[in-house]
Amino acid sequence: MKVQSIQPTPNPNAFKFLVDQPLAKAGQTLAYSKPEQARQDVLAQGMFAIPGVDTLFFCDNFVTVSMTPQADWRAVAEQVTRLLESHAPELPAAGTPADGADPLATLPKGGDPALLSRINSLLDDRVRPALAGDGGGLQVMGLEGKTLFIRYQGACGSCPSSTSGTLMAIQNLLQSEIDEELVVTMS
Repeated sequence: MKVQSIQPTPNPNAFKFLVDQPLAKAGQTLAYSKPEQARQDVLAQGMFAIPGVDTLFFCDNFVTVSMTPQADWRAVAEQVTRLLESHAPELPAAGTPADGADPLATLPKGGDPALLSRINSLLDDRVRPALAGDGGGLQVMGLEGKTLFIRYQGACGSCPSSTSGTLMAIQNLLQSEIDEELVVTMS
């Protein structure tokens, strides 16, 4: 596997590592906010062993590495690059829960299934590609009445602009395209 580029993201604590081979199954993502979630993913375990690595987000041909504010950015980037380039390519089991995890925990809770489907379709077409371009993603956690709960992933997870501007942009899009009463909040 070859690292093609290391790109900054809008999140000052995250970098996107583009590689020449898939890191997740097509259309799927893997997000790890702590090492225990990556028990069955050798590559993610190796990255979490690097001092300063905070969270990981795998999508198609990139991984976004969020680092602690105290991290030595150059050292982390060098070690992640070395690890990626020495890794034998094998697709992780995207969507496979960690040991003991509830496989239903990642499905949206509550709400009208048809409405959730329309929301996810719009997010897939118009929002998720833009977030992936910046090294992030989002997961729909559920719908209660007219309130949609989302969780940001990757670079978006701790990015200051995600919690304000991006959240409002998503809400405005959903209100104009699906239902003017929808409210989007972070879970």
